[in-house]
Amino acid sequence: MTEQAATDPPLGSPWDDPIEAAPLVFLDLEMTGLKPATDRVIEVCAERVRGDTLESALSTLVRPDDNVFGNAHVHGIEWKDLEGAPTFREIVDRLMPVLEGGIIVAHAAQWDVTFLEAELSRVGPPRVFPFYLDTLTLSRRSFALPAHNMAALCASLGVPQPRAHRAADDVHTLRQVFQRILGVLAPRTPRDLWHVRIGQRHARPAIVEAALAAAESGAIMRVRYRPAHRAPEELTFRVTGVRTDLDPPRVLGYLLPSRSRRELRADRILALDPHDDAARR
Repeated sequence: MTEQAATDPPLGSPWDDPIEAAPLVFLDLEMTGLKPATDRVIEVCAERVRGDTLESALSTLVRPDDNVFGNAHVHGIEWKDLEGAPTFREIVDRLMPVLEGGIIVAHAAQWDVTFLEAELSRVGPPRVFPFYLDTLTLSRRSFALPAHNMAALCASLGVPQPRAHRAADDVHTLRQVFQRILGVLAPRTPRDLWHVRIGQRHARPAIVEAALAAAESGAIMRVRYRPAHRAPEELTFRVTGVRTDLDPPRVLGYLLPSRSRRELRADRILALDPHDDAARR
């Protein structure tokens, strides 16, 4: 077993919890612009979820205390809508219990996390959220679609999107898209999802470990495989070996029932599970 990389999320809960028991915080922010140092958050929605259970939530407009305003053409929020809203300082004591100990899930998450950190630094000691799950990255690995913005995902996956660029509606949509992603990637833990990469030739360790175990036992596996620029395909596959000396590792074996040889790039394997029909030869 390799030593944990320094850049990995910390071992243990919540990153190694079963995915259905992990505290996930679905987050969306609306901002006045694209510069965290000068632009401000004007709407927040955060929902803390375990499995299908909503544990806590905060959804509110936010009034910038420096009267910065903008981007109404994107989110439709006017300054008059913010006149009676609380400032970020006034909501932070309600927001932090939703966030604490949870894993942030957002779309194009770096934007939300960077703005969240900027707002928190204005009202108290700086807080850093170095590890989170980004549904933009996850969707690019999961689905062969021409675009992966939230509107395109909703149209392609048949997910309703009541109002784009409003925090509460975007979080509701985000949670549905995330469930579709789980159905494709079949992760056991949040850490497994964190290892999903695009364009980095990075194989998920859980996939490599499952392939090594299958090669040793001779088990027949159900493989969901995503070739380059193509939709995922479902394979019935007997693993005969794993080339861990290659980058990325290659999973060797043959298809059933044809017994045709196949070499699979481990970074393109979306899911690898024992086949239900263990008697198939």
